[in-house]
Amino acid sequence: MMHIAAQIIFIIAAATGIGLFVKRIAGIRKNILIGHDADYTDQPATRWRNVLLLAFGQKKMFRNPLVAILHFLVYAGFIIINMEVLEIILDGILGTHRLFAPVLGSFYSFLINAFEILAVLVITSCAIFLIRRNSLKLKRFISKDLNGWPRSDANYILITEIVLMLLFLTMNSTDLVLQSKGVAPYAENPTNRFLISGLLTPLYGSLNETTLVALERSCWWLHILGILAFMNYLPYSKHLHILLAFPNAYYARLKPKGEMNNMPAVQNEVLYAMQPELAPADAAPPTRFGAKDVFDLSWRNLLDAYSCTECGRCSAACPATTTGKLLSPRKIMMSTRDRVEEVGKNIQLNKTFKDDGKTLLHNYISVEELRACTTCNACVEECPVSISPLEIILELRRTLIMEESNAPQEWNVMFSNIENNFAPWQFSPDDRDKWATEIE
Repeated sequence: MMHIAAQIIFIIAAATGIGLFVKRIAGIRKNILIGHDADYTDQPATRWRNVLLLAFGQKKMFRNPLVAILHFLVYAGFIIINMEVLEIILDGILGTHRLFAPVLGSFYSFLINAFEILAVLVITSCAIFLIRRNSLKLKRFISKDLNGWPRSDANYILITEIVLMLLFLTMNSTDLVLQSKGVAPYAENPTNRFLISGLLTPLYGSLNETTLVALERSCWWLHILGILAFMNYLPYSKHLHILLAFPNAYYARLKPKGEMNNMPAVQNEVLYAMQPELAPADAAPPTRFGAKDVFDLSWRNLLDAYSCTECGRCSAACPATTTGKLLSPRKIMMSTRDRVEEVGKNIQLNKTFKDDGKTLLHNYISVEELRACTTCNACVEECPVSISPLEIILELRRTLIMEESNAPQEWNVMFSNIENNFAPWQFSPDDRDKWATEIE
């Protein structure tokens, strides 16, 4: 009877955890699609290559080999170890214990040993990252744009991963002790000696059977419930990039980094002004120049915002950030994500967007931030998952200049020169070659 009750509780917990996760992911997808449509399906071979190199291979991380190896161990180790979650889920539903052990035979022990070695590497790597993040005072980790929840978020994830790995090792260790004592059902599927947890068995050898079973079951339940909780925490944290790094790498912009996205509507306006006979009778003026809110950005810009790891490599490379300007590319992505989340909640509550008197421009990202950008593309080059803060900055700046006529006087002089002289300088085209005549 107790076994049946445990199975029912497990099924309810698993179904609830998976259901909440799917609901949240569906909500994020809806939020991303708030952005306008854009086609990023060209050059599929190049896009799949980006997935393999940037997402799976973490190519850009290996500019710092030590950090890259530690990060890869945490990432790969955690994913591979959680393959054993399949067995835990089946055990929970069917009321069995180590279902795969008799099926896989000696290979089962090999797998668990590999998982345990990875678990130790994950624990070690996470501990190093905790020390590095909180004790070394690296500039990109103590920046003010991480104040509050963002700074705590990373620590919570690292601590959770350490706890889950310790629960996994403790569960295996107490299981071995119960096997050696011949306690059912642990002794029914003997798994021989596990490499790491076997070293821990002396810690539990003196405990009685009741205490050992309680400890093993507690670790089993806490491990699977912890994974379900972690799974549902993931979409609310910066570690959502564990999932979104792959589509983000696939849909990354493939144009040369220095090439801006032109606005055909603006080009046509100029063309029609110079050649009115080409203008169609039903030609409509552009509805928006650039972007003022998240609706005006593309869905891929919003995918970028959700994929941001908040690692700060973009801001560390940004000359504006380095020289003390207000701009931080990381903060641009975080602010965009915050605005998308707010808009998504607004739509969910009102069935359609109800004007809240806010916009991404001005309320979330200031004019001073946008003007500080030099468009050098350093942030784009440094991002491990191919995010482009610059695209968002340029679209917001377009609205500032083309709709609000909001630009410094120096820029306005340059715009006037380009309009009148076809160059940034205050010289007419006819006078440009005079210097050569004077030399002769």
